This record gives sequence, C-alpha cells and structure tokens, in this order.
Amino acid sequence: MSQSELPVLTGVIDGVGVITLNRPDKFNCISTGLMNGMRAAIEGFENDPGVRVILLNAKGKTFCTGADLDEVMAARKSRDTLKAFIGRIHDVFRRLETSPLPVVVAVNGLALAGGIEMMLACDVAFAAESAKIGDQHAQYGLIPGGGGTQRLPRLVGLRRALDLMYTNRWLDAAEAERWGLVNYVVADGALAEAAMDYCRNLAGKSRAGLAAMKQLSRQGLESNPSDGLRLEEDQVVDGLLTPDVEEGLAAFQARRKPNFA
Repeated sequence: MSQSELPVLTGVIDGVGVITLNRPDKFNCISTGLMNGMRAAIEGFENDPGVRVILLNAKGKTFCTGADLDEVMAARKSRDTLKAFIGRIHDVFRRLETSPLPVVVAVNGLALAGGIEMMLACDVAFAAESAKIGDQHAQYGLIPGGGGTQRLPRLVGLRRALDLMYTNRWLDAAEAERWGLVNYVVADGALAEAAMDYCRNLAGKSRAGLAAMKQLSRQGLESNPSDGLRLEEDQVVDGLLTPDVEEGLAAFQARRKPNFA
C-alpha cells in the first residue's frame, strides 16, 4: 500500500504532529484501519520529544460522517467482533482525550455521528464556516457508539445534547460556536492555516506545562471540586520546581521569549 492509500497520513511541521484522515472517497468514515492508524500516530507523537501538539484534520470535502457501514454490517454477524470494533473506537477517542499533548481538530464539511464524537474527544476545535455538525444515530435506531452520550452533555449541557441526538439536526458552524462545540469559526479557505498557526503557538510553550493543564482539567471534570483542587495544589508545587518553570521565569525577568527544552 502506497503512502497516499493509507487511511491515516501523518507528519511533523514546526513541532506540530499532524494526523490527516485519508478516506475522502468514503467520507473519512471510521474503519478499523483508520482507528489503528490514528492510535499509532498518537503514540508516535507522544514518544517524540520534538512534538508539542497534535493537529487532527481530514483530506477532502468532509471531516468524518461516522462509522463505515460496510464494516458495521459485517461486524453485526458476531457480538464479539462488534464489541471489538466499538471498543477500538472508544480506545482511540479516549487516547485523544487523555494524551498529554494538546489535541486541536480542524473540521471541514460534515462532522456527523462518529465524526462529532471524534471532535468531542479533542481539546480545541476549529471549524470552517460551511461546516455542518450533528448526530445521525437516532434517525436509524442507533445509539451513539463513540462516547457521544457522555461527552456531549458535559460540553453543551443535557438539554442541548439530547435535542441534538433526538432530532438529528445539523448545526452550522456559527451555532456550533455559540453552543461551545467549537472554539473558532474561520473562512473555508483559511481553516488549515488558522489551525496550524494556533498549533505553532502552542508548540512554543512548555510541553510539560500544557500536559499538566490538560490532565488537571480533564480529571477535575471526573472528580469533585475538592479533590481536583488538592490535585492542582500538588501539581503546581511540583511544577514550580521543574526546569521549564525555571526557564520561563528567567525569560520573564529578561523580557525575552522562553526556550523550553
């Protein structure tokens, strides 16, 4: 299989690890091959000290429209096979969510069903003005299978989440931004550049510092505030003793840009 035929393309640009969904002829639908490619890319970037942030995007006119129905239909013949397929999706999306690296997603075209669920597992979302975001599962008697029932209510609130899942309607980018589903809406032709510029900015920051912010914020959502605050207190003390903080404070005093190891 040539590089162009792989379900996932990867590369590193200025400290940014880029993951590109590469099934444009299949609307970048989720397959086992695509999940395996994403998992390998995430692990590879985490193990590369030169990578400070991950950018997830998609080739073609569509971000992702959910699971590959051909694979789903084949998997339905065996409960174990079906469980393994859904479990792989959960595993990879959880890796996006828990990766120590910030994960930025750039959404073009449609992000539906598994596509919105993939987006929900990322930390920061950009969307092109023409993007449409929604959940299609209820239309066909399906249940969201990539964490949508858990991540969507936490992000936009229960009533909005249920409305989106019940009705199958598509949000345009502007409404998705008002809901908090995306952080930034940019012109279609500016999506790639805007998302990359944002990632380059993060790549100049302390990898350890960003990882701690992500870990504390994510864990805080899954614990009570008192436990979260205690965890923050401990990590802040430890963080203040790291070389990155030493360099950051020295740069502040010298009025220069820090150069993190």
